[in-house]
Amino acid sequence: MYAPRVFVSMTGVLIVFAVSAYFMSGSFYTAFIQTLICAVLLQAGYFVGVLYLVRREKKLRDERLPADMTSAKSSKESRRDGLRADTAPNLPAGDT
Repeated sequence: MYAPRVFVSMTGVLIVFAVSAYFMSGSFYTAFIQTLICAVLLQAGYFVGVLYLVRREKKLRDERLPADMTSAKSSKESRRDGLRADTAPNLPAGDT
């Protein structure tokens, strides 16, 4: 889920919903309230979708972890992700 694309799509949906709600109800106030409710529901759905994707990715990483941890356990300075604790100081730094 690419966030800017989702927000632009949600805005388009809300505009179409607001216009159609206005024509169906004939009241600007009713259309506005219904559009706000629709926006909250869309945001909640987006949030649940992101949570699902994060949980699925974590599950996939945890499934791959035991194979990586067998070699990492032999090192005293290993972390859960299988990298040595002193790996970061050896990485090149700079803006390139």
